[in-house]
Amino acid sequence: MANASFPAYFILLGFSKWPRLEVALFWIVVVFYIMIVLSNSTIIVLSRVDSHLHTPMYFFLSNLSLLELCFTTTTMPQMLSNLWGPDKHITYTGCVIQLCVFLCAGATECILLVVMSFDRYVAVCQPLRYPIIMHWPLCWKLALSAWLSGLTESLILSPVTLQLPFCSHHRLDDFLCEVPSLIRLACGDTSSNEWQLTVSSILFTMVPVGLILTSYGYIARAVGRMQSEEGRQKAVSTCSAHLLVVFMFYGTVAMVYTDPKTEFASQNGKFFTFFYTVVTPLFNPLIYTLRNKDVKSALLRQLRKRIRP
Repeated sequence: MANASFPAYFILLGFSKWPRLEVALFWIVVVFYIMIVLSNSTIIVLSRVDSHLHTPMYFFLSNLSLLELCFTTTTMPQMLSNLWGPDKHITYTGCVIQLCVFLCAGATECILLVVMSFDRYVAVCQPLRYPIIMHWPLCWKLALSAWLSGLTESLILSPVTLQLPFCSHHRLDDFLCEVPSLIRLACGDTSSNEWQLTVSSILFTMVPVGLILTSYGYIARAVGRMQSEEGRQKAVSTCSAHLLVVFMFYGTVAMVYTDPKTEFASQNGKFFTFFYTVVTPLFNPLIYTLRNKDVKSALLRQLRKRIRP
């Protein structure tokens, strides 16, 4: 039976069927959350204080780090609370906030990764024109467009999802409030919501992946023409690492959001959700930035300034 009024709370079942797994995951999430906060905060601070990192590339990377902090801070504290004890409740207000911020941050990241791939395309394929093309007004417009896209996505999907007639047991087979699990909780007709979610997932996952692959295709062709073996190896290493992150993020999101009521999505959706809410946010700063020589040099410079009397 469905509730006509707003529910007071939801029950996030998560991994409650496997209590031992919950204990292990709790400590894994604690470690990952600390590393995500420290690494992304370091990137934001370094990009701000070190003049050598005042470039479009690190401007977009600091935006990505801010996104990851919003993304994880919205989900991980609630996840830790659920994993630690028997209380699996989340208030309706908490669910609304989590859903809106999660949608906004996730959709913004989908667009921002496309912007970053365009930045790399210009840097590799048109290096002489890079300062002219990627001027600061354009960078700010691209970043603002990504954030506004995410905000628009959240403002469209959140209200229509929260207006669904939810089943009276209020049990979400997930560890956070997101659109696919809320659609599966509904007892009424959800065909309109499923259609909207499918269109949205195509616009925010499949189209961006196509654009990113196109840009990296041009980058690969430009790399193949490089005379320097060292430069070619560096470009291949960087691009392959970036593509790995892209496929991990977009692939897992698409599996959950494209068709939420399939048997595969219903049974395995929360495992993919765990991956793109916990694992991917940790990989992004490690692969995109902290393995970069410029960032390591900037970190050493700042540490010397602080240590030097």
